[in-house]
Amino acid sequence: MTEDLKVPKLPVEGKRNILITSALPYVNNVPHLGNIIGCVLSADVFARYCRLRDYNVIYICGTDEYGTATETKALEENCSPKEICDKYHVIHKEVYDWFNISFDKFGRTSSPEQTEVCQAIFKKIHENKWLSEDTLQQLYCDTCQKFLADRLVEGNCPIPGCGYDSARGDQCEKCGNLLNPTELKIPRCKVCRNSPRICDTDHLFLELPLLKDQLEKYINEMSVVGSWSQNAIQTTNSWFKMGLKKRCITRDLKWGVPVPHEKYSDKVFYVWFDAPIGYISITACYTRDWEKWWKNPENVELYQFMGKDNVPFHTVMFPSTLLGTGQNWTLMKTISVTEYLNYEAGKFSKSKGVGVFGNDAKDTSIPVEVWRYYLLTNRPEVSDTLFTWSDLQAKLNSELLSNLGNFVNRVLSFIAKPAGQGYNSIIPAVPDDVSADSHDPTKKLSNKVAAYLDQYIEAMEKVKLKQGLKIAMSISGEGNAYLQETEFWRLYKENQSLCSLVMKTASGIVYLLACLLEPFMPSFSIEVFKQLNLSVETHLSLSDDKGDIDRVKRPWDILSAGHTIGTPKPLFRELKDEEVEFYRKKFEGSQADRLLRAEVEAENVAEQLKKTKVSDGNVKKKSAAKSSKSSSEAKSKASAEPDISITRLDIRVGLIKKAEKHPDADSLYVEEIDVGEEQTRTVVSGLVKYIPLDEMQNRKVCVLCNLKPATMRGIKSQAMVLAASNDDHTKVELVEPPSSASVGERITFPGHEGNPDELLNPKKKVWETLQVDLHTNEKLEACYKDIPLTTSAGICTVSSISGGSIR
Repeated sequence: MTEDLKVPKLPVEGKRNILITSALPYVNNVPHLGNIIGCVLSADVFARYCRLRDYNVIYICGTDEYGTATETKALEENCSPKEICDKYHVIHKEVYDWFNISFDKFGRTSSPEQTEVCQAIFKKIHENKWLSEDTLQQLYCDTCQKFLADRLVEGNCPIPGCGYDSARGDQCEKCGNLLNPTELKIPRCKVCRNSPRICDTDHLFLELPLLKDQLEKYINEMSVVGSWSQNAIQTTNSWFKMGLKKRCITRDLKWGVPVPHEKYSDKVFYVWFDAPIGYISITACYTRDWEKWWKNPENVELYQFMGKDNVPFHTVMFPSTLLGTGQNWTLMKTISVTEYLNYEAGKFSKSKGVGVFGNDAKDTSIPVEVWRYYLLTNRPEVSDTLFTWSDLQAKLNSELLSNLGNFVNRVLSFIAKPAGQGYNSIIPAVPDDVSADSHDPTKKLSNKVAAYLDQYIEAMEKVKLKQGLKIAMSISGEGNAYLQETEFWRLYKENQSLCSLVMKTASGIVYLLACLLEPFMPSFSIEVFKQLNLSVETHLSLSDDKGDIDRVKRPWDILSAGHTIGTPKPLFRELKDEEVEFYRKKFEGSQADRLLRAEVEAENVAEQLKKTKVSDGNVKKKSAAKSSKSSSEAKSKASAEPDISITRLDIRVGLIKKAEKHPDADSLYVEEIDVGEEQTRTVVSGLVKYIPLDEMQNRKVCVLCNLKPATMRGIKSQAMVLAASNDDHTKVELVEPPSSASVGERITFPGHEGNPDELLNPKKKVWETLQVDLHTNEKLEACYKDIPLTTSAGICTVSSISGGSIR
């Protein structure tokens, strides 16, 4: 593990010291993409950003290894819990290494340090009398001579009408109801299949009600200072509204941290008591001076990343545990919480093996920077989001390939051209007869870059990672627009001095993008630095006191004239429809289903090989001719498919004649809209919570008319009203044509000519590909890239959302 070779960092007086943790992934399975974006990847982006800002930062994580789930998995695989942990710790580490996660330490909770720190914290809480004892009833197996954890019991479901005969002690998989193992009918031990009996067992409890005042004071103060995400605040408040209850912190298991108490020496700590302490013990494995990080609240800021199901253990249980010791712990300042990333039509599930797992991503031909980019643009920050293969394809092909990769390659390829055609791979000097201040497009670009840079820093400081990525990508979009506006290829022939300014500025933007995108796509940045022939180690710092921030606001000053660049080459490859279909089929169903399919396919192949005879030359020739013909037909068909251009969208000025609420959906309106045809069109829109009904009446809107009709809660929607939303989707506004625009007139995009499709083919993802470039600018104009949506009466606008996404 490479992080073990580094000299441990300690807090530095006078610097901003940041301690980052991400929820410790449980070790009983391979992490799926939802786990990765919810915890380790999000924390990695913030850690990399902090290093870019020259903060003193360490990122701590590791595998969570104790508890019932590990014991259950060990029984399934017929080995010891330690062997399970050893196996899956390595798998986890390999996945995170492939995803370029930059831990300062990736450890384990089964270490001696965990036992030492955990027991020391327990003794302090016990001394301070924050613990109580109580008796619980639990199932005991006389054959196995042990109390059974919930997952080690199965029986008949007690829910009326269900009666499923293999319900687990914690939940029935058939009806979905949560259960108590003592409620099961005809309970059986999963190990020996004998019937257990109900026995009394004594346990220790953390008295949360007694710690309520200290905890509430901490939460009220830190949730404001640390700008806690709204979902974290809501979940935490719900615990207080229900009333804090004492929590059991011990379990009748063998695999865990032993309880250092004479009466309870045969028990271990509950995994949710000891797991958060793992952050501390893993730091203790990183440095002997771990207390300088964890007992130094005046000089250290603790940022924690996790999925929403982990929130109460980090905002209630863990801080209560530390407060109960009476010691001066570094408590969490900021918590960043994600909702769920769902997969295609359902949910990711580790237990059921549904979705794309970390090792699956690694085994595809899709590069790691694409996976990181897609997960981060899709980060479920305020609501659940959906992973789909077609969306990944659209974002790769339109945003990474056509926007970012296209810009970098155009700039560097032109500079690399031989003298007479380009600059012979040398960054040009800007002659004295031109200046950036007197060249309007360059000055305009630098002003936009300066504004975007300030917005990027503001977003990232607030841990709004998706917004930070969007801002960085906007700079790439501005770079492409700058190349088009200046027509550098023409300038090279007509005004070489001005062309030198343009290309020196554009190459500076390439460098800036490599820096700003490094937290999100480090492998992309490494490749760009390589093509620029620059060291990754010496790239600019966004430190407030090093002056680089001011320098990058003058992009023509970023790279030195006379510097020789490396060899440019394309940074991204198009993901084709047939590849998407291949991956969709490959990863459908559960991991068990896939394994079964693979076995069946292998048997079929073997059977075919037995039947196959050696072909003669004539058969080969016929086969080759047939292959050639089908290839030719495929090419002909491909060439007949028009390019995905904005002109293929049929967007018209519409007038809402009537709007009312959907009879079967509280969030939907049903509108009758005149789009210049004999009959009005029925349109269903999810705008109820954003726009009052009276404001939907008799109003001009922009209507996308050639989408395939879709039935929404029983009503067929024949078009779509365009609206803009801000980054967190808390505000939505209609895109409005000028009041004097003619109903039914087609909205145009100056510089783009062509006829719209009669009906968009949903399989070709035309709308999905183009939609990512529809947005509102700082003038509140609705735009495709930098081209405004235009009518004969003027430009379409929104009321107040700047930098919003249109859909």
